[in-house]
Amino acid sequence: MGVTKTDLFTQAQNQIATAAKAFDHPARVAIIQYLLKSNACINGDLVQELGLAQATISQHLRELKDIGIIQGTIEGSRVSYCINPQRWAEIRNQFNEIFNQFGAPGKEDCC
Repeated sequence: MGVTKTDLFTQAQNQIATAAKAFDHPARVAIIQYLLKSNACINGDLVQELGLAQATISQHLRELKDIGIIQGTIEGSRVSYCINPQRWAEIRNQFNEIFNQFGAPGKEDCC
C-alpha cells in the first residue's frame, strides 16, 4: 500500500479522520462509553469492567490520550483518566457538521 497523502485533504478532514481512529476498535468505544457513563475520573475499574488485560487497556488508553479524547493525571503509581470535555465538544461538533449535511434541502431523494 502507498503512503497516505494527508496533504491532499483539508485540515478539518484530517482532524476528523484522526478523531475517528478513537472509534475504530470496540475496546476504545467501550472505554469512552464507560468514562461518559461514570462522569468521573477512573483508574483500575476498567480491567473489571471490560475483562481485558491491564496491558491491553493501557494501550487503548494511550491511543485515546494521544488523540486528546481523554486526559489523565499520574499520582505515584496511580493513573486516573476522564473525558477531556473541550476535545469531546470539538469532536462532537466535527462529526455533527458531517452528519447534518444529510437531509439538507434537496438531498432527501438522491437515488
